[in-house]
Amino acid sequence: MFIDYAEIEVQSGKGGNGAVTFRREKYVPKGGPSGGNGGSGGSVIIKAHSNLSTLLDFRYKKNYKADNGKPGGSSLKDGKNGKDVIITVPVGCIIKDEETSKIIIDLDENGKEIVVAKGGKGGKGNSNFATPTNQAPRFAEDGKPGEKRKLILELKLIADVGLVGFPNSGKSTLISKISAAKPKIADYPFTTLEPNLGIVRYKDFESFTVADIPGIIEGAHEGKGLGLKFLRHIERTRIILFLIDITSEDYQEEYNILLNELKSYSKKLAAKTKIVSLSKADLLEETELKRIQKKKIKNADSPLIIFSAITGYGLQELVDFLWKMLKSEMGVKK
Repeated sequence: MFIDYAEIEVQSGKGGNGAVTFRREKYVPKGGPSGGNGGSGGSVIIKAHSNLSTLLDFRYKKNYKADNGKPGGSSLKDGKNGKDVIITVPVGCIIKDEETSKIIIDLDENGKEIVVAKGGKGGKGNSNFATPTNQAPRFAEDGKPGEKRKLILELKLIADVGLVGFPNSGKSTLISKISAAKPKIADYPFTTLEPNLGIVRYKDFESFTVADIPGIIEGAHEGKGLGLKFLRHIERTRIILFLIDITSEDYQEEYNILLNELKSYSKKLAAKTKIVSLSKADLLEETELKRIQKKKIKNADSPLIIFSAITGYGLQELVDFLWKMLKSEMGVKK
């Protein structure tokens, strides 16, 4: 199950109290202060890991608490620090403060991490407070409390190419043919209810990733259909591949509707490189395909590409073009 949103509560550990003790050695009946410091409380750390792909675990566990620091001891012995809690999330996870909804960090790289709740500092023992005028202080410092906060976790897939199209436009079939991904496929709208990520092997040693985003409908940016739940997953892609059913009555109109939904959601998203393709070429005759090939799509960044994921017609040409455009993008944008 693909889960891309979660709310959790984290709490760091309290610092241990400092100790009030005195040396009691043989022949030294009135030894000086010897209270050790308390240990620091454990922190809560969130770290991105490339082996994860969903926030499903946070559906079952929502509270995370680090250990408290241990109190100081006698003979200047400091207490042990509390153990940290490390929470692992998929790469591409955004951490927000629930109260303010402000983004704390975007964990967009494997191994990237952040301390979201710092452990409380341990209190000083009475040995730290001895002065010439007070050589036997009978007080110590209490440990500082930990932090407690509520967080929002949002996952945005990181892919090179994002597939966009109306429901049943052939996105799942395409990704199943060009990658090892195995999405659910059927001949009715909204078969895909969650994003699918596939790795396309190109030639001998190259590869790129493609995200199959659930079908967009008019009004998606307002939350209609699957709406806002999945539009965010194409924000990170370098290239957007629009899939339009070749039997559609008006390719330009369908493209305009899709493009408008992207613009309404994010102008930055709509400014990405846009490739327009017609799927299901197996439904038309060769002569008709040649006629359609001459059509132009306004506001697209490529010539019209026609393919069939069923027969393989134009499929390699599509993959080659995607690779060419990706290389061009990577040469301009890091």
